[in-house]
Amino acid sequence: MLNLRPLALAVAGAALLAGCASTIRYDDPGKVETINIDFGSTDLQVLAGSMAESMTAAPQLAYYEKEGADKRIVLYSAGIDNLTSEHIDTGGIMDSIRVSLLKSQKFRLAATQQGQDELAEQVRFQQGSGRVDPDQAKAFGKQLGADMVLVGRLRSIEKTRSRNVEDAGARTDDVYYQFVMELVDITTGETVWADQKEIRKTKKTSLFGK
Repeated sequence: MLNLRPLALAVAGAALLAGCASTIRYDDPGKVETINIDFGSTDLQVLAGSMAESMTAAPQLAYYEKEGADKRIVLYSAGIDNLTSEHIDTGGIMDSIRVSLLKSQKFRLAATQQGQDELAEQVRFQQGSGRVDPDQAKAFGKQLGADMVLVGRLRSIEKTRSRNVEDAGARTDDVYYQFVMELVDITTGETVWADQKEIRKTKKTSLFGK
C-alpha cells in the first residue's frame, strides 16, 4: 500500500514556506497610504501640493514689484521646522514644493544651503586648483540674489481614547497636523504670503486588536 504521509508532509512544508515568503510589487505612488496613523507619503503629497498651489495662485505675488526685465520672484527655501513628536523628513516636503514651483515657471529658485556649500567648494576649486582654464573659471559675487525667504512649520496634536464600553472595547487614536508656510520679503521683513493646511487622521483598534 502506498504511503502518502511523506508526500503530505512535503506539501505541507511547501505551503508553509510559501506562506512565509515576501512579495514585492510596484504600486501607484499617488495611491492613498493608510498603513498606519503616522505621517506618510499621502500626507507629504497633500501638504506640498496644497502650498505650491496656493503660492502659484496668490494674487499678491503675481503683482510683486521688482527691478529688471524678469519680474519673477526669486525664492530661497530656508526649511521646515518639525515641531511634531515624530521623526519626519520635512526636507522631502520642501523638495516637492520647490519642484512644483519651478515647474509653474512663475518663480525662480536660489540654491539651498546645501547647494550653496557645494557651489562655494566648486568655485574655490576652479579658482585655486590650477586645473581650470582661467577664462572659464567662475568667481564669487555673481550668484542669484533671493527676494524672499520661504519658511514653514509642521506641528501635531496626538490624543488617545482608551478602550471603553461605548466603543465596544475599541481604542481610538487621533492625530492632527497643522502645516504653516510663509514668504518673507528680505528687504522689508514683511510676510507677503502665508497659508496653512490641516490634516486629521483617526484610527480605531478593536477589542482584540493591538
